[in-house]
Amino acid sequence: MELNLQGKNALVTGGATGLGREFVRSLVHEGVNVCFTYRSHPEEALALASELNSLGYGKVAAIQTDLGNSQEIEALFEKGLNTFGQFDILINNAAIWLSGKVTDISLEDWDRVMNVNLKSVFHLSQLFVNHCLIKQITGSVLNITSQAAFHGSTTGHSHYAASKAGLVAFSISLAREVANQGINVNNIAVGMMDTDMVRGNLEKNAQYYLNRIPVGRVASPSEIADIGVFLVSEKASYMTGATIDVTGGMLMR
Repeated sequence: MELNLQGKNALVTGGATGLGREFVRSLVHEGVNVCFTYRSHPEEALALASELNSLGYGKVAAIQTDLGNSQEIEALFEKGLNTFGQFDILINNAAIWLSGKVTDISLEDWDRVMNVNLKSVFHLSQLFVNHCLIKQITGSVLNITSQAAFHGSTTGHSHYAASKAGLVAFSISLAREVANQGINVNNIAVGMMDTDMVRGNLEKNAQYYLNRIPVGRVASPSEIADIGVFLVSEKASYMTGATIDVTGGMLMR
């Protein structure tokens, strides 16, 4: 299927590892120029950018950014525009998954999760939408939420679940505001994926997690990324405010 993405410019957060890395790969193979952020793993980030630039499909730039810092977010957006001229796609992928029971979570950890998982999404979405309106261009926003947004956390991650639930409501609200301006906003709800963020928990509690997944296996990031790339393409231009369930049946909504 031709997605008509060649020559588009995308900003992807958390692109050095896991699902974000697969988003970057999938987009580049569709001919998209990609600016992606990373906070840690500089070797992986720079190696990925070098590898993909060598393919000649599209230009790739990696920018180190602390998404918990509003000034760094604004600097990121400005640097990205200086490199690419405009952004047509925003994928808010980056998130942190801290552990702690409600009785033990510190206010600092709560704020840290909310700042990275929710506030940064608002800030980047605001910058992106205003950019599209000024340029008078259409755009696509894809936000990565979780089955935990609907089921809550069962393993001591209530701050993560709360941030992802907030993301769903924010995405619907934003979609309503900008639909008539040619900007669509959608979510992917993910379940358990084989990524660095959750691999430790998967190794310790493999059977527990597998028992919760009707299809009986953990997702690979690449199969989730391919669905996301479709959602930011012209083929999905009539979709907005939607949350697509890619949880292997954990969610079923």
